[in-house]
Amino acid sequence: MPATNEKPTTTPGAGVCDRAHRALTIGLVLTVAFTAFEALAVATALPATVADIGGLALYGWTFSAFMLANLVGIVAAGGMADTRGPAAPFALGVALFVVGLAVAGVAPSMPVVVAGRFVQGFGAGAVSAVSYVAIASAYDEATRPRMLALLSSAWVVPGLVGPALAGFVADHAGWRPVFLGLVPPTLLAAALAVPPLRALPRAAAAVDTAGSARRLRSALLLAAGVGAALAGVECEHRLTGAPVLVTGLAIAGPALVRLMPPGTLRAAPGQPAAIVVMALLGVAFFGAEAFLPLALTDVRGRSAAASGLPLTLGTIAWTAGAWIQERTAARRSRRGVIALGLVLLLAGIVALAGVLHASVPVAVAYAAWSVTALGMGIAYSTTALAILEHPPPGRAGESSAALQLATNLGIALGTGAGGAVLAGVTSSGGSTAEGIAAAWAASAAALVLALAVTRRLAARPADDASRDAAIAGVA
Repeated sequence: MPATNEKPTTTPGAGVCDRAHRALTIGLVLTVAFTAFEALAVATALPATVADIGGLALYGWTFSAFMLANLVGIVAAGGMADTRGPAAPFALGVALFVVGLAVAGVAPSMPVVVAGRFVQGFGAGAVSAVSYVAIASAYDEATRPRMLALLSSAWVVPGLVGPALAGFVADHAGWRPVFLGLVPPTLLAAALAVPPLRALPRAAAAVDTAGSARRLRSALLLAAGVGAALAGVECEHRLTGAPVLVTGLAIAGPALVRLMPPGTLRAAPGQPAAIVVMALLGVAFFGAEAFLPLALTDVRGRSAAASGLPLTLGTIAWTAGAWIQERTAARRSRRGVIALGLVLLLAGIVALAGVLHASVPVAVAYAAWSVTALGMGIAYSTTALAILEHPPPGRAGESSAALQLATNLGIALGTGAGGAVLAGVTSSGGSTAEGIAAAWAASAAALVLALAVTRRLAARPADDASRDAAIAGVA
């Protein structure tokens, strides 16, 4: 019987690696692991890219373009999976991700690298969205938590070895293999996942195609508006940049309102305020992380491999912070735990800035970034819980989508604004160190704002039953 006519196996008690699920599990985990590796490796290899082909002014865009396209890819693939099944959007996502890798890997200039990253971002977003659709469709209720844990763990190994390996490759073989080397294993992983995905059914209930189309239009307008706003900020001529900035905000604002829960833009108490904190966390942490390897290689003269070490330590520290949150979630104030994480983030970034001075040992960067990532692990996990545990009735899925949207938008804004600040300082005659310092100051300012918003969060955690019900509704 053709694979497209097979019924998915969801036998109660079946494992994630039993005969019926083995190929799908391995394929999904490996595909997510390779997209994770690429995301972490780029930050390490990018300084070598700039040194080779130039384009420092576009440094931030390599991250922003990826995240803005990722946002659109998530929304587009989610709707496509409902109407056509998960196999088609997954295969399309992998194809676009691989094409983006190839474009970036052979790019003769930084604008082409940015274009490749945009294509990669769309593909990675589609893969991420379809992975969760597949978990809901192919695995039974008892098995889904383990599969979700496996997908989360798919980021751990890339986080531990990815930056160091990418740095080693960049030092000894150049930056291009960091992109091109991922093409074959990604295709192999996808080849394992696509056949079982074809066997999964389409949505049984009627699909709101009009609603999906509206969300996709809103996501496209949001990405276009934010991109235009960032371009306006970077524009050297204020008379040209100001209208572009205003136009971008005018496009992005209404689209964001349509995609977010009511009250988000004014940080209304409760869930809307938590969503704002989540976005500001993305602005601050990833806006700082993007320029850390550049600071170590360009300012302090370290190798690409050495510049990847703080990112590896950060992965460990983030995981430790998440576990601290898990142990304290039931008895500590959400507001207090998030504030603790924000303070650690702020302290780490302030200490990190000292590395821009030659008199400060480079080892300070390793310790400072570990503190920053520890704070992120605590604050991110607790903020996510605050968003998910108080969804409006019947809107747990919308809360999950808002969480993901806030994170991606924050990353795009943080890296884009940091890149604009860096480009503005260097184009005005300032040094790279001064530009990075200004970008990190912007990250610190986002954390100060986030601390102010935490006053609007719930002081006490929800009871265990309501928290478990909310998380179960999202899963």
